[in-house]
Amino acid sequence: MANFQNLIGYKLASSAVTASYVTIYTVPSASTIPAVPATRTFVKDINVCNTTAGALGVYVHIVPSGGTADTSNAIYYNTSVAANNIIHWNGVQIMNAGDTIQVKGSSTGLAIIISGAQGT
Repeated sequence: MANFQNLIGYKLASSAVTASYVTIYTVPSASTIPAVPATRTFVKDINVCNTTAGALGVYVHIVPSGGTADTSNAIYYNTSVAANNIIHWNGVQIMNAGDTIQVKGSSTGLAIIISGAQGT
């Protein structure tokens, strides 16, 4: 079990959002950060930016390993992002090896950045 006493923060994902579900982050079975052997990820911040002149909906899911994006694992579910604006989620979510972050938008024109950490 990860106790997160040694945290190394980093950007988990940075991506354009498409109109179909795409996996933008998968918790590795072994850490990709030197000196951090954990297979758990700590999600701290999610920023979604709308780069268009009209409102767009965004879907963001933290999906258990082997699962699918649905209402039971949504962080955002068809949440409106105003034209030329951002929405920001701040919280704590712990992900296990094989878990994924999956996103889609109602149309193209959204960008997402997710920050967090891996710990030992």
